[in-house]
Amino acid sequence: MLKKIDKAKEFLLENSQLFRCPICHSSFLQKDYALICTENHRFDLSKKGTLYFLKTHVQTDYDQQMFTHRQAMIKSGMYENMLAEIAPYMDGKEIVLDVGCGEGSFLTELSKLSTAKVKIGFDISKEGIYLATNQPVDAFWCAADLTNLPFADQSVDCILNIFSPSHYKEFERVLKPGGQVVKIVPETDYLKELRTAFFPNDQKKQTYSNQKVIDKFSESMKLIADKRLTTVFDIPEERRLDLLEMSPLEWQADPEIKAGLKKQPLKKITVDLRMLVGEIR
Repeated sequence: MLKKIDKAKEFLLENSQLFRCPICHSSFLQKDYALICTENHRFDLSKKGTLYFLKTHVQTDYDQQMFTHRQAMIKSGMYENMLAEIAPYMDGKEIVLDVGCGEGSFLTELSKLSTAKVKIGFDISKEGIYLATNQPVDAFWCAADLTNLPFADQSVDCILNIFSPSHYKEFERVLKPGGQVVKIVPETDYLKELRTAFFPNDQKKQTYSNQKVIDKFSESMKLIADKRLTTVFDIPEERRLDLLEMSPLEWQADPEIKAGLKKQPLKKITVDLRMLVGEIR
């Protein structure tokens, strides 16, 4: 069985044309365990088979603990309905790019439901990408900047944009003609039980709106699908504590409230999402 770095080397040998240098924007050639551009900027594979395209180290608030809890909830089936709706947009696609992939669980689960030849996930969090390399999926992982994608012009058939920021100019640049963006946005009732439990005396934190994000998508892309996906998920008993630690919500919660919830965790949670699908205008 090939080591991760050797498997990644084989991937780059076959797919180096998908990438472009984030420094000078020139094309790459694969050489041994690295990509080297025409201006001699070099990016070496890590031992885990990842590429680090960021100019400087980026410190994020998403740590290994949060990624681990998030992964557990995804694998428990919390987003099963959402994944079933996304999967058909990946079917038969040559190149699928997961933008802000975190620890890779969504791309992994989607790979079980759909067909796509080449799957690439990237995130700004190096820690998330390293965790993604442990996923049981045939995919390539890298750390990169959303505003300066290390991918060639018109190289991608489908962009997955699940719970992550967008940069539509870059999306437009890397998408092939007819390529699509599938964006998932939390709706007003997303995790409403957890919000109410964490912030019982703060009405503003119990609800929120992503209407500006939705409007921006419609302004930037030709909208071809707009669907609200709402389910109430029965949380498996062994996963109820994971829910408390899987999102940034817990950062602002009162420690005493969190302690009480650990003793009496939630049994159900609302998953209220908006799926937007768009093409280049």
